[in-house]
Order: sequence, then C-alpha cells, then structure tokens
Amino acid sequence: MLPVFLLSLFGFIFLNVPIVFALLLTTLVLMLFMGDVSALTLSQHTLRGIDNFPLMAIPFFLLAGEIMNVGGMSKRIVQFAKVLVGHVVGGLGYVTTVASMIFAGVSGSAIADTSAIGSILLPIMEKEGYNKAKSAALIAASGCIGPIIPPSIPMIILGVIGGISIVKLFLGGIVPGLLIGVGLMVMWYFHAKKAKYPKGQLATGREFWEATKEASWALMLPIIILGGILSGIYTPTEAAVVAVVYAFLVGMFVYKEFKWKHLHGTLIASTKATAVVLMVCGAATAAGYLITIGQIPAKLADTLLFLSFDNDLLIMFWINILLLLVGCVMDLTPALLILGPILLPIAAQFGFDPVYFGVVMVCNLCIGLITPPVGTVLYVACGLSKLSMGKITPPIIGFISIMIGTLFIITYIPGVVTFIPNLFK
Repeated sequence: MLPVFLLSLFGFIFLNVPIVFALLLTTLVLMLFMGDVSALTLSQHTLRGIDNFPLMAIPFFLLAGEIMNVGGMSKRIVQFAKVLVGHVVGGLGYVTTVASMIFAGVSGSAIADTSAIGSILLPIMEKEGYNKAKSAALIAASGCIGPIIPPSIPMIILGVIGGISIVKLFLGGIVPGLLIGVGLMVMWYFHAKKAKYPKGQLATGREFWEATKEASWALMLPIIILGGILSGIYTPTEAAVVAVVYAFLVGMFVYKEFKWKHLHGTLIASTKATAVVLMVCGAATAAGYLITIGQIPAKLADTLLFLSFDNDLLIMFWINILLLLVGCVMDLTPALLILGPILLPIAAQFGFDPVYFGVVMVCNLCIGLITPPVGTVLYVACGLSKLSMGKITPPIIGFISIMIGTLFIITYIPGVVTFIPNLFK
C-alpha cells in the first residue's frame, strides 16, 4: 500500500499534474488497489476536508495581509524597523528580517510576507549598492518566518487535521521564529562586514518618535490578535475576522491609503489564495482517509523503528530528513496535509508531544519554501528581483543552513517549543 501511494502521488507530480488533481487521482488509484472505488466516498471526504470551521481563519488572515499591504501598514512597519536597526553596517538587511518578523505577527503567510516586505525594501537595497542576489535571498529566507510566528496558516491546518490546539501551536512557534530571525541576522552580519556595506544614518529622537507613532496602529494588530486569543475573548478564527476589520478601519480612516476601489482587488486576491488552500485541504482529506484505511502510518512506523533501533533521537532525525526531502519537491500546505495524517499517529505512538512535533513539522517544511526546484517563496523573490533561480540559489544556501541548524535545535531541545505553551496551561 505504501509503495502504491508514493509511486502514484510523486508520479503524478512529476508529470506536472496540479497537486489537487494529483491527490484526487492518487486517491482513486488507492481505491482501485483496494478494490473499492466509490465516488460517494471520494466526494464526502473531500467536502468534509473543506467544511471545517477553524479553516475559516485562513481567508480572513489572507485578507488582513492584503489590506495591510495596500493600506500602508506594511511600509510603516518597514520604516519602524529602519529607525530601530537601519543605522548599522548593512542595516537594510536587518530591517528586512525585523520587518518580516513583525509582519509575520499578522499575515501567517510566507508569500504575503515576502511580497510585502520585498517589494518595498529590495529597490532600496539595490539603490544603496547591496548585492542584489544576496538581498533577494535574505528577503526570501526572512519571509519563511511568516508561517512560524503566530498567527500561522499552516498551524491552523495542522491543528485541524491533527486535533491539536491551534492556540498552543501558535505559542510554540514564537521562540523558533525568533531564533530563525536572529540566525539570519547573524549570517547577514558576516556578509555585510565582508561586503563593506554603508552605514545608515542614525535616527534622531524626533524621527524615532514619528516612525513609532506612525507604526503604532500596525504594531498593535499582533497584540490584539494574540492578546484576544490568550485571554479567551475570541478563538483564532474570530481573531482573523477582528484582524480584517482592524486592518480595514486603520487603512481606510487612519492612514487613509486604503480606498473603496482597492476592495475589489484585495477580495479577489485573497479569494484566489483561499480557493487553492481549501481545494488542497479537501483532496488531502480524501487521500488521508484511504491512507488511514490502508494502515500506511503503521507501516511507516515499522520502517522508522527498523532504521532507528527504537531510539527517539534517531526517529526524529529520519523524520526530519524525510520532511526536508519532501519539502524540496512539494509546497508546504500539500506536504503538511499529506504527511500530517501519516506522521502524527507515529508521533503519538512514540510519545512525542503533539505541539512540539507539529511545530517541528511546520518549521521543517518552511525550509522547502526556499529550496529549488519548487520553492514558492524562492519564485516570489525571483519575480521581485528579476533574477533567475540559478543566481539566487547559491547565496540562499547559507540562509538555508541557518534554518536547518535552528530546526535541529528545536528538535533536540523540545523545551524551546513547549516552554511558552506550558506557561498557558
């Protein structure tokens, strides 16, 4: 059953079949293999994967990110980051990472983060004489923090398919996201020193106050989202709606950059992105049902036991290697939806904390967003910089190594992930 599943899925993917249809066709192949082809079963489980209340958070967080970008909140976050760290050597690189971490506290999407921050900062970095390929690589790597620091769309999906507390997954992503951000800035420090980038001008007290005042409305949004969730005022899904309303009101009436004419475009963009995610969710749920019936998790667990000699450290090592390889050929959301139903039962069998394991999975698959040949965030960086993937890939390897190093830190020091969630038991 496991070989049939893998050969079917990756066979369709290598034939360039869109991932939604590759999953549905794989489900049909599994049905044929099991001798029970049922259109009713396929349609029921596909609809069940979409008809899930917590998934309603996804379109609203995507819409909030779109409104922030159009409504001027993104550029004010960048300006705030600039007065904080823009005065040091290579300061715009640090601005990129700091702004990405702040923006991650709202959007939950790596593509939205990369597009918003990159479109503002990349032209400035190029004008200041920064290496274009290295700058684009940093923007792409920083964008991958988006799905790790809460709120996080992949963590919402994982919480739904694995029955894990979405709030605890959110909290578990805070420290790993900050660690990755610090690691990227350390890597940039050595690059900036070697390249002898210019220093930015130190902001005056007045400039710092003006930038902070302008950005305060935008900086309040992550606090409103997490504060409301942790205090029990609203659920993550309701928090997403609050984020949309807040971003709309601030963009329209405070910054006055979001106009009624922008509403149609932002709704279309967020609807398209939502449709893609929910279609994959539905197809993956149907495939997940067959995966469970075929006892694929149990068979993979037996294989891991054989490879690791029942050693927890080796089991997590092999799971990380598997996820890193899958991330190279598959986008984060479908990989999470396919591997989640397989690996989460294995994690439970070996006694791993589901929040810890879920955060490790998301952090791991985020690395795949910037690895060739199918790294979606890498493609966004290529589009922003007008550079080929071949030119961006060499400078991004160093940032990938930082992210992999952080991955193994959180893998083998689980307290890094579970510390904050345990504070809110």
